[in-house]
This record gives sequence, C-alpha cells and structure tokens, in this order.
Amino acid sequence: MIRDYQALQRTWFAKGQQRIIQTTGKHRGVKLLSTVDYVTGKIVWREDEEYTAETFLKFLKQILEVYPTGKIVMVLDNARIHHAKLLQPLLEENTRMSFVFLPPYSPQLNIVEGLWKWLKSDVINNVFYHTVDDIRKNVRAFMDNIMLDPMKIIDRLCVRMESGQIVNH
Repeated sequence: MIRDYQALQRTWFAKGQQRIIQTTGKHRGVKLLSTVDYVTGKIVWREDEEYTAETFLKFLKQILEVYPTGKIVMVLDNARIHHAKLLQPLLEENTRMSFVFLPPYSPQLNIVEGLWKWLKSDVINNVFYHTVDDIRKNVRAFMDNIMLDPMKIIDRLCVRMESGQIVNH
C-alpha cells in the first residue's frame, strides 16, 4: 500500500525555515500489486480496493495473460495472501507458474520493494494530496513514465554482476 504519510524526504529549505507539509491526520492510500521482470524491465501492476487473497488471485491471472507462454517464477515475500489455499487450484492448473519465497525480514532482496521506494520518493514524499484520487493519478503517471524506459528500471532495481561481485542498486 502506498500511503500518503506526507513524509519529508531529503529536501532543502532556508536555514531556520523547515519545510512544512500539510497532513489530513488520516492514513489514506492506494493499494498496489506489481511485478518487475528481471530480464526485460517490464512492469505489470494493478491497483485494487483491498489487499486480499482474492485480489492476489486476480493479479496472478493478469500475469498469466500478460505472459501467455513460458515459465513464470515469482519471487515473493511471506505475506499471508501469497500462501493462501485459494491460490492452489490456479497453480495446479498453471504449472508453468511457481513461487520462490524470500527469507523473512529481507526486503533488500525484493525488487518490488525497490519499486515502491522509488515510487514513494517521486510521488508521495514532500507532497500533500487532498484526495486519494490525486494519489492514484500521480501513481499512474509515475508507472506510465518509468515503463517508457525498461533499461532505467533494470539499472535502478535489478541486481547485476560487476567483476564477479553482486551489485544491488
């Protein structure tokens, strides 16, 4: 979930005049699901009203439509919805899709966490939104914009090898 915490990120302001960001005092936001294709930089994403096993199941079906052939390996955190029994029939029917679960408390290994950090940095931090629709609009614009340059996505989010060493951006 991308929340509108109106957080101050690195910014500048005149000495003694700290920048003030308005707040509603409520935790509103936009619930997002996404994948980042490690090889192509392609992003598949969706926004939904809730974050449930049913929502995740719809997202998996969307992934299968976007990638109609070939093996799909999804690297996931251990969120409850990723382990829901509701998903089993889809996985049994679509054996080309499989999950790899990250160790607990390892967001640094999850490429999508890097995407959320990037999105928050560019869309949420240092900004006040009057409505959730304003957040949605800017999230859509951000996603549309970064998807124009898949190599930028790979360069920013994906692990690569340099001189035999793993480098994570």
